[in-house]
Parts: sequence; C-alpha cells; structure tokens
Amino acid sequence: MDTVSTDCLVIGAGLAGCAYAHYASKLGLTVTLLCPDELTVGTNSQWAQGGIIYDTSYQPEQLKKDIFTASDSSANPEAVSFLVEKGQDAVQSFLLDILDIPFDRDGEGELKFTREGGHSDKRIIFAKDVTGKEILKKVHEHVAGLSNVRVLDRTIAVDLLTLSHNSSKIIDKYKPITCMGAYALDTETGDVNAIIAKKTILSTGGLGQIFQNSTNQTSMVGHGVAMAHRVGARVIDLEYVQFHPTVFLKKNCQLFLVSEAVRGEGGILVNGSGKAFMDTQHPMKSLAPRDIVARAIHRELISTGDNCVYIDLSSKSPSFIKDRFPMIYERSLACGVDITKEPIPVAPAAHYTCGGVFADLQGRTSVKNLNAIGEAACTGLHGANRLASTSLLECLVSAQATAEADGKDVSESGFYLPTVKAWQSPSDTADEVLIRQDMKLIKSTMWNYVGLIRSPKRLLRARKILMELDEEISSFYSGCRLTRSLIDLRNAVKTALLVVHAASLNPHSKGCHYVAEEVDSIELQREREEIGK
Repeated sequence: MDTVSTDCLVIGAGLAGCAYAHYASKLGLTVTLLCPDELTVGTNSQWAQGGIIYDTSYQPEQLKKDIFTASDSSANPEAVSFLVEKGQDAVQSFLLDILDIPFDRDGEGELKFTREGGHSDKRIIFAKDVTGKEILKKVHEHVAGLSNVRVLDRTIAVDLLTLSHNSSKIIDKYKPITCMGAYALDTETGDVNAIIAKKTILSTGGLGQIFQNSTNQTSMVGHGVAMAHRVGARVIDLEYVQFHPTVFLKKNCQLFLVSEAVRGEGGILVNGSGKAFMDTQHPMKSLAPRDIVARAIHRELISTGDNCVYIDLSSKSPSFIKDRFPMIYERSLACGVDITKEPIPVAPAAHYTCGGVFADLQGRTSVKNLNAIGEAACTGLHGANRLASTSLLECLVSAQATAEADGKDVSESGFYLPTVKAWQSPSDTADEVLIRQDMKLIKSTMWNYVGLIRSPKRLLRARKILMELDEEISSFYSGCRLTRSLIDLRNAVKTALLVVHAASLNPHSKGCHYVAEEVDSIELQREREEIGK
C-alpha cells in the first residue's frame, strides 16, 4: 500500500471541490483532488442547465424571502443570509474575473438575466441551457494548471481514515473522532492506497441515483453521506430529496433535465388535453416552487392515467427556442420531438439532496478535520426544498469559506498524523451480475416506496427490503476485491437506509417530504402496474 500526504484531500471534482482547490491553493496549501473518472466528466455540476444567481445586491431581502418561501419556511436564516451576502462577490471574483465564463449577454455586452421557479424576479445569469458545462469546462482547465493541486483521476474514496479506527497505534482508539484522510481505490490498478491529510473535504455531490429515475450522474449515490455516517458524523434532513418536476420522458429515450428556465422564459405546463393545470394549483402557476409543481404533476398523472405532462412553448418563436435552449432542442429532436413545433413531454425525477452531512458555514462537520461542501453538505440553506439556481452559488460560497477557514487552521494548528493500518484486500472477484441486480432492487425500492408520495406502510416495506439487502451486501463486500461498482453498491444501500430512516422519523409533510396516511386507490393501482412492468 502506498501512502500520499497532503494538506487538503478533496473528495469529488465538481464545482464545489474544484472551487475549494482553487481557493486553498491560493493560500499556499497543497491539495489532492480525487476524481472517479477523468477530471472533465462525471459530475452533477456539469449538467446544471438553468444558471446561477448573481445579482444578490438587488433587493437582497426579497431573495432571502424567496429562498425561505421555497424551503417551506424551514431554511436556516443564517445560511440564507450568508449566501446572499457572499454570493455576488464569489461569482464576480472567480467565474467572471478569473475564468471569464461565457454567460449570455445582450448587444451592449451586459449580462442577461432570467427567472426560474420560485423566484420573484430575474436575477439568474446563464450560458444558453448549458451553464454547468460552460462553468466546469473552464474550472477544470484552471484547476489542472494549479501547481500545488494534484489531481488523482480514476480514483475513488473507499472509507475515511480516523485516528480511532485506522491509526497503527492502538492507544489512538481513545482519542476523539478525528479524520485524517481516506483510503482510495485506483480503479486502473485495483490497488487501495492511503491518503493522509490535515483536512478532508467531502464534495461528493448528491444521491439521486439511489432512485430509479434521476437527473444525477451514474455514480451519485451519496458517497459522502455514507462514508461520513460510517465514522460517526452527523447527517441531517435526508428525507428532503427534491424531485425535479420536468425531466424529458419518452419511451426508449434517456432521461434528461428540462431546465426550469424553459418555464421562466414562458413555457406553460399542460396536460395531455392541453389544459394549463397549474393555474389552479398555486399563485405562481407554472413557476411555483419545485416540490409543489412535482406533486401537482404526480396528481395529474394519477388522475389522467398518462405517463407525462407537457411544457407548451408555443408562445415563443422557433428562432428564440433554438438560440436560448440549444441543448434541450437538440436532445429532444434526437428523440423525435421538435420543441419548436410540439410540446415537451416531462415527468418528475429525483434531482437534488437538500439534506446531507451536517456542516456549519465554514464547512465544519461533527468530526474534527472533516469538512463537507456543496450538495454533500447540509447547512440548512435549502431547508425542506431548494430554490432554483442556488446550488452552483452554494458550491462557490461554501468552498471559499471552508478553504479560508482551513488555511487559518493549517497555519496556526498542529496536526497529529500517525501512520495508518495497511488495507487488506480479499482475493475473491465480485460478481458483477449480482451487483447490478442489487442496485436495481435499491433503485426500484426507493422509487416505489420512498418517492414523491410517502406513507408509513411504504416506508416500512422499504426498510425491510433494504435491511435484508444491506446484510447481503455487507457479507458480499467483505469477501471481495474492491471495484468501483462494489463501492457504489455498498454506499448506495447505506444512503438509501439513511433516507428511509429520516423519512420514517418525520411524520410531518414539509417541502419535498410529503407523507400521506392513506394512498388513493387509483394511485395504488397505477403503482402496482408500474412495479409489475
């Protein structure tokens, strides 16, 4: 087993992780950045379509109100104020001044602004409908060029290292739980190495792929949440999994996100009969907060028996649609839907984790020297439901604050970093067929019983299935040589159980977490049909 030493170990190379690497390197810290694929692929940030809130100085109190209202009045006021106060400077200094991200501008070179669901005004900047892709392209190029940042691609964190569990000195088990890095799998060689770090930063993104239908990238199964929980870190609000209301849905086509900006620019949600059903559901109609829209669509599908609703863009010219939403236009056209001539078929899918590893506004978790930022963390900013286009902004703000706090700690504090126990790799090879089947079972269980509408009976059923599966996977895992798919499976079942547990403990409907004591008979019949497919 090889050992690598670094000031800061960043697990995850999306916007939060890369922004942290930027800020930490500016402070003279050495950074090791783990990336499960090549640096340029595999993160949720790349698929953010809508944009990023920029103008936080214009009516800041109204922005705070919008965030708080979208959260179903449950967001942490300190986290909301922190984001609003720090957000505009973070965007200006990094994305605009340093990276010169090509956000859309008008004929005079001024930034264009758009509006999304839950927003009372236009305050979001964007790059067509590929904002995340444009940002991450420049961010990854920038990080790859930083001299004191070492990128370990095709490398996956296996478990966090703590003094009490992994030190080679037996008496360290009496010390407080303190993180000192992670074991990491080199997916090309199959070797597991130790990375020793003064500060370890979880920036692993969300957990949407524990559900059957999701906008998330393939391996987003809550790695950070699972690893943190295994070493005793506090995790909170995991019942609040946001389902994006508008994901492209057509038979034999891959799911993909249809940005809220489509509705922000005039798209109207209609059912199969062309009726604008949101007009009677909320004062903001098609631009209501995501949890409200997603449940309204769910009810519409149950009552009509249809598989999807539609976004009607007929109020916009074909040239506007192609220019403003080129990616959505091209991907829809490849599936046989010309959105300049016909409505876009959409349905909800798991999208964003409002909860996560508990962290304060400087990224500190309940475990010493372990930080969490971005979607993997939960500061309470989103409460029970996230407001559109706050996620990329949160990545920047949390990364900067955490890096600055870490820089101060590293310069002022001493760190006890003993040698760690060598990783022992079993010799048996994992059966990939079993892994795939187990993952399918996790996804179908979560989708059918822990989805948009939950009930105590459904949650109990999910818990029983997942606990039995967890025992099987634990036994399976302990006897096999590690692979990426096996790590994904192990963390997926752990995260799924944590979501179910959190949902079971909360009997109150709030935001994304909607609990029904009794489930409509029509809905039950529809779900039996879906499960039977």
